[in-house]
Amino acid sequence: MTRKIDRRVFVQQTALTGLSACLASFNGSAQVQAAEEFTLAEFEKLHKELQPPSDELWRTIPWKMEIVEACNQGTKEKKPLVMRVRSGHPLGCV
Repeated sequence: MTRKIDRRVFVQQTALTGLSACLASFNGSAQVQAAEEFTLAEFEKLHKELQPPSDELWRTIPWKMEIVEACNQGTKEKKPLVMRVRSGHPLGCV
């Protein structure tokens, strides 16, 4: 015997399940955050570890943030421009 599920009932059940999962995670996350304070020393240590090495080749490229400035320099030096244009989410492709 097959049971036909009403779309409205399905959406309601799915929403309630998601809401209850969110509420459960919010309740636990407040307690975890209080237990795990992130000190300034820990931040500075992590920030230093995450910095790329200073001898990487891409750091030697004279990057320009202004397109007009880059065009003027490219024209003077007779060099092409390379533009990287991204649209969408500011944190990348998620």
